[in-house]
Amino acid sequence: MYGLIGKMRTTAGQRDAVVAILLESTRSMPGCLSYVIATDPSDENGIWVTEVWESKDMHAASLKLPQVAQAIARARPLIAGFAERFETTPVGGYGIER
Repeated sequence: MYGLIGKMRTTAGQRDAVVAILLESTRSMPGCLSYVIATDPSDENGIWVTEVWESKDMHAASLKLPQVAQAIARARPLIAGFAERFETTPVGGYGIER
């Protein structure tokens, strides 16, 4: 499995709009075992995304899906930048079925 944990920062006041874009565009992605979007309680513009994929290749392929490409295009003007980014190797856990 392949995992990513990353934080993005939105432009002021746009966090809810970006969360909505992420939620509507990430419902069906082949190879995705978990995709959790969370707001940062200590940063009014911060969003954390935690992902678990069958493989790194499946994650890379997801970036070419039409709904993901459209979401990136819609969200890009609302994103101020990216902060922490961690790659992980998930080994299992509640909610992750292999």
